[in-house]
Amino acid sequence: MSAAFVFPGQGSQAVGMGKALAEAFAPARAVFEEVDAALGQKLSHLMFEGPEAELTLTANAQPALMAVSLAALRVLEAEAGLDLKRDAKFVAGHSLGEYSALAAARALSLADTARLLRLRGSAMQKAVPVGEGAMAALLGLDYETGVAVCAQAAGETDGVCQIANDNGGGQVVASGSKAAVDKAIEIAKTKGARRAMLLAVSAPFHCALMQPAADAMREALEKASVNAPIVPVVANVTAAPVTDPAEIRRLLVEQVTGTVRWRECVGYMAGHGVTRFVEVGSGKVLTGLLKRLAEGATGVAVGAPADVEAYKQG
Repeated sequence: MSAAFVFPGQGSQAVGMGKALAEAFAPARAVFEEVDAALGQKLSHLMFEGPEAELTLTANAQPALMAVSLAALRVLEAEAGLDLKRDAKFVAGHSLGEYSALAAARALSLADTARLLRLRGSAMQKAVPVGEGAMAALLGLDYETGVAVCAQAAGETDGVCQIANDNGGGQVVASGSKAAVDKAIEIAKTKGARRAMLLAVSAPFHCALMQPAADAMREALEKASVNAPIVPVVANVTAAPVTDPAEIRRLLVEQVTGTVRWRECVGYMAGHGVTRFVEVGSGKVLTGLLKRLAEGATGVAVGAPADVEAYKQG
């Protein structure tokens, strides 16, 4: 059975995430301690105890979600004998989860990943003044219809409107200028959307308005040490594997303003023999999407001690 290990993105955070892992397993505690040290902040305390409003801030949520993913992965390595190079055909992550995937595959160090995600979160938050951007879920539309809706909305408002996430199963997310996204919601309803609604997010991620954040990440990634991953990483913006460090850097910069092509990422992995997807970290969002994206594949989420036991049972 070929497996892929996948890592969740923003929205999967919850107060208490990682706490049971830290209490039960030394390798998880070591990850949280290293991330805290890299950031000069007790991020683990914020993850375990809240408050939720502070954890949800983009600059905190991004490194926090990565920390839980890497803690769970280290526990699988120590307790279940996971050897990623042997046991994974691919790794991939949704948006910030791509950084978790790269850290899991040893392309980035844990400390560097934490610092890069802190910068990424801060830069994305600062790129657009609050209230000037928006994101909306367009449910019941396929990707091509979503692209057409966004193009029409951008044209009618002279604003920015792009598909930020193609999650598959009729779930696409639009991002851009507030007026353009509002217009996209109106248009989507005339194109057969089951529901179209604004999302409670702090910035319009994965669209052209994020260019200042992309510039900040380009500068940071030029200085960061990037190694060839031990397992191919399926990149968000190409939905194809990447192993070359220079290409990894380039695609991470492009990812800030580009579409997260998750439907195609999963399709690529399933099309290349993956029949089991292991979601590593907080929540089960990607496992939930899987049922609509890879027929016949199985999905399991590992984010708590009981999940580690279940994984060991196979």
